[in-house]
Amino acid sequence: MTRTAAAGTAGAVTGPARRAPGPGAWFLVLPALIPILVLSVGPLLHGVLLAFTDAQSGRTEPTQWIGALNFQDLLHDTLFWESFRIGLLWALGVTVPQFLLALGLALLLSQDLRLRWLARALAIIPWAMPEVVVGIMWRLVYNTDAGILNETLRDLGLGDGRDWLSGLGTALPAVIVVGVWAGMPQTTVTLLAGLQNTPRELHEAAAVDGAGAWRRFRTVTWPALRPVALAITALNLIWNFNSFALVYVLTGGGPGGRTRLPMLFAYEEAFRYGQYGYAAAMGCVMVAVISVLLAVFLVGRLKGGEDT
Repeated sequence: MTRTAAAGTAGAVTGPARRAPGPGAWFLVLPALIPILVLSVGPLLHGVLLAFTDAQSGRTEPTQWIGALNFQDLLHDTLFWESFRIGLLWALGVTVPQFLLALGLALLLSQDLRLRWLARALAIIPWAMPEVVVGIMWRLVYNTDAGILNETLRDLGLGDGRDWLSGLGTALPAVIVVGVWAGMPQTTVTLLAGLQNTPRELHEAAAVDGAGAWRRFRTVTWPALRPVALAITALNLIWNFNSFALVYVLTGGGPGGRTRLPMLFAYEEAFRYGQYGYAAAMGCVMVAVISVLLAVFLVGRLKGGEDT
């Protein structure tokens, strides 16, 4: 082998050396990095520090550093852990039906249907509505006297209706229904985008081999859709657990705390009772626990994907 050929072979194997990013690259990133540091990282670090103080509203004395005392009190706060349990029920109760219904709708909207463009536009209407407007609208739907739900039940002879948002046994399920309806369009659009990227040739080849609709979904569609499904499910779990505006407008955490999510509990502690340090400690615990649960969920899903 000649020296030139050897050099060419070495260059083909090793490739060109990578250059470290210079100061100019960081300068280009700064416009996007500064808002993140100022609006996200900064407040997060301030909240963590606040959790180790006795900060309160209307206090004339200087704020004192009290260490982990807020966290010790939080361990024995049964009301907070009850709200945490409700928050997990809410997050799972919304995320799972949300994904299943959105997957079915995305599969339907990916077909060659007449007026498909109109159906896709109508499917994202709930996503375009602010959560406050959604909450007010559904309060009217659930209204005891003139709500469309109770009126429909009366017309069908299924009873005189009930107070859905004030009943101890119906408040949380009623709110979960609203959460699924409000968040399903975002999941649908994401899954629909993933379906559009699935090569049509694979479906055609599977159909030629005699594979039915379910087998094509299991062997072609789902493997290609799994990364998108994993990402949107993880994000939905975080978003739903941290919900505030929708539940606040619908029930305000009632009745009897049956819909008091952890975010609502922390809000009340901070802005109703003025316990800023204690509320910040709640926020730290919520971030830590949901991060652990999310990590377990992601590891399990990724391992399941590798096994298949």
